[in-house]
Amino acid sequence: MIVRLISCIFILLLSCSKQERQVTSDESPEIRISLPTEPPTLDWNLATDNVSYQILNQLMEGLTQYDQNLNPLPAIANSWDVLDGGQTYIFHLNKNYRWSDGQLVTADHFRDSWLRLLSPQTASEYAYFLFDIEGAWEFNSGKITDPLHVGIEVLDDLTLRVRLKKPVVYFPMITTFMVTFPIRLDLIKKWKDRWTSPENMVTCGPYILKEWWHEYRLKLAVNPHYGGRPQPRLKKITIFLVNDPSTVLSLYDLDQLDVAPLPPLAMEEYKNHPDLIRLEKLRGYYYGFNIQKKPFDDVRARKALAHALDKSILPEILKGGEKVVDSWIPPGMSGYDEKIGLSFDPEKAKQLFAGSAPTKIISLVFNSDPTNKKIAEWAQAQWKKNLGVDVQLQNMEWKSYLSLMKEDPPPLFRLGWGADYPDPDNFMNLFTSFSGNNHTGWKNNSYDDLIAVASAEPNPEKRKSLYDRAQKMILEEEAIIIPLFIPTQNILVKPSFRPYPLLPLDFVYYKNVRIQN
Repeated sequence: MIVRLISCIFILLLSCSKQERQVTSDESPEIRISLPTEPPTLDWNLATDNVSYQILNQLMEGLTQYDQNLNPLPAIANSWDVLDGGQTYIFHLNKNYRWSDGQLVTADHFRDSWLRLLSPQTASEYAYFLFDIEGAWEFNSGKITDPLHVGIEVLDDLTLRVRLKKPVVYFPMITTFMVTFPIRLDLIKKWKDRWTSPENMVTCGPYILKEWWHEYRLKLAVNPHYGGRPQPRLKKITIFLVNDPSTVLSLYDLDQLDVAPLPPLAMEEYKNHPDLIRLEKLRGYYYGFNIQKKPFDDVRARKALAHALDKSILPEILKGGEKVVDSWIPPGMSGYDEKIGLSFDPEKAKQLFAGSAPTKIISLVFNSDPTNKKIAEWAQAQWKKNLGVDVQLQNMEWKSYLSLMKEDPPPLFRLGWGADYPDPDNFMNLFTSFSGNNHTGWKNNSYDDLIAVASAEPNPEKRKSLYDRAQKMILEEEAIIIPLFIPTQNILVKPSFRPYPLLPLDFVYYKNVRIQN
């Protein structure tokens, strides 16, 4: 009853928004979308989640950006030179890029951002993204304190030189990602924790943050000083925060949203809808173990839970075209191998669990979401049936869940990982000892060395063999995670916004959206 009342109130509020939009739509083309929760932060050096990522990709740009085939193209960098066998990059910045207050975007703004990302005081979970740069790891770990010893140099206002410890075949892809966007330290110093508020925030992407009505909506408007291409045709983006998928669909059917993701429970009803778009994601969904906590400090318990899950049932539960997997590197990416991982084997699961001083009750913690709940209930039934274990389910609001994962990961938890750049390194370096996104408590120097060698290997076959070895280490030998499936993006999009430039990285550059009459 309460949920229904909240949904009715929300629809009433959006009705008012719709009336406002009808008055201005001719002169200010707008798209209305939704996100399931409040962005935890819009500080791009600190953001780690997909919700913040969706918004920041509209407000900001980096040195490079993707085309529809996921090739890194010039953005704020007009061009770049690759020297010293791939160990030095010189980026030449576009003189037309300006911040929304009119200031020129300079090489200093990139250096400031990258050093802030690496600073141990910032404590960014994504600091490891730049560890291939000379002196970056040492600076982040406090072994050196002088930023002049880090291989990030400003040659002039529009020229940035980056020195790497070794050639990295995917480095231009790194510079598409939000944590590498330039930053204005003068504004952070002036406004402190309030620098991302709409009245204070200055950005250099196609849009600015016009309004942030917490727990209800955000509004983005065109940046009048945007120097990139193409210039955005959409003048407004309204983002409603709606955590109930059925409410999102109701709003879409009432023509109060232009885009709506389809939850599994609605797939049967909407599977033949003319507005449906389906796209495979470069994304993995997994259950992870904190191996520092009982009972999962014993590898046999971890392997037992992996062998006890019959994943073949999941596509029937989810109904969205998901692909079940035992391996970690997703299909569509070099390094994928479906034969790697622990498959369903209930007898082996029982033997392993019996030898691991078994417990009768375990807890599975996940962030609140109807799909996550449905999958958790499936796992709960599987572990009860095949291991005789009672599983307590605990769900948490997203922002609180992220805080828990950062501060004190539970013994058994749910997470997903979407590609930040389309290279297997992005999935495999997640579990290195220095990764701020590795919540398993597992650290292995041999694994770290293996991933480092693979990142610099130009031969595709040799590179795959290195990743095969690494995948077997984390999935079969140590079993620190249980990969479950590769999600599919199923969304409804109004015909006037098609073709809709959705990327397999699970986001859209809205400046590329065109409105069809």
